Amino acid sequence: MNNRCALVSKVIPFSCVDGPGSRLALFLQGCNLRCKTCHNPWTIGRCNDCAACVPHCPHDALNIQAGRVWWDEAHCQQCDTCLQMCPQQATPMAQRLSVEEVVAQVRKVSPFISGITVSGGEATTQLPFLLALFATLKADPLLRHLSCLVDSNGLLSETGWQKLLPVLDGAMLDLKAWDNEHHRYLTGRDNAPIKHSIRWLAGHNRLSELRLLVIPERCDYLTHRRELIAFIRRLGDVPVRINAFHTHGVYGEARHWRSATAEDVEPLAEVLERERIRVIRPALYL
Repeated sequence: MNNRCALVSKVIPFSCVDGPGSRLALFLQGCNLRCKTCHNPWTIGRCNDCAACVPHCPHDALNIQAGRVWWDEAHCQQCDTCLQMCPQQATPMAQRLSVEEVVAQVRKVSPFISGITVSGGEATTQLPFLLALFATLKADPLLRHLSCLVDSNGLLSETGWQKLLPVLDGAMLDLKAWDNEHHRYLTGRDNAPIKHSIRWLAGHNRLSELRLLVIPERCDYLTHRRELIAFIRRLGDVPVRINAFHTHGVYGEARHWRSATAEDVEPLAEVLERERIRVIRPALYL
């Protein structure tokens, strides 16, 4: 039995947008980027029990016990008031789950899914749990057919990817901007480690998808199209998913930015397709 635990913000038993087929999607709490465009920003931080959210809960689903904030699921109405009040960009509703508890949930839905995707937050910030979970699934005769994917920002070191490689079927990585300074503006971090992760995973046949985010008036892919195309072509036959920025759930200044439309996405899609790069367009626009 593996009792290693992770802080989990949400489990979706059946998801069709977190990788191929129907998948169980596990969202871990905590992220090492601070993306202005994050549409689930309450998964970035971790609750420090400051209790700023407690008096604002309209359903008395939060209280303080022994100096800790406790969430009462039975009283919670999922109004998300606590998420809006948290100064840490965290959620008091995150739960600590063991590998065995997650595997038990996977087992219940295994006949109806093609795999599991671990996302976040950032999945790789809880790497020991991720390793243990995927290894447990691969070792189980009834579950080893399920593919194990991560949806990652790519900030994991090469050493970390090497540890994950034996139990990882694929990774979906985001490149939020080509220019490093622009990437720092959007996310707070440099993109050189992310580009390295993308190249490394592609070289080991583990890059399932490269993702680009179109933000109207605030993305630089077309400005640097020649460098971007050369970078993508060196990855091999990896599909590029273009995501359209939307303001749903976004905090801060990006709440006032314009959501992307098909007209914003098409110029980039057409440029890439002219270079015979496989492009996956947004399934919908919000």
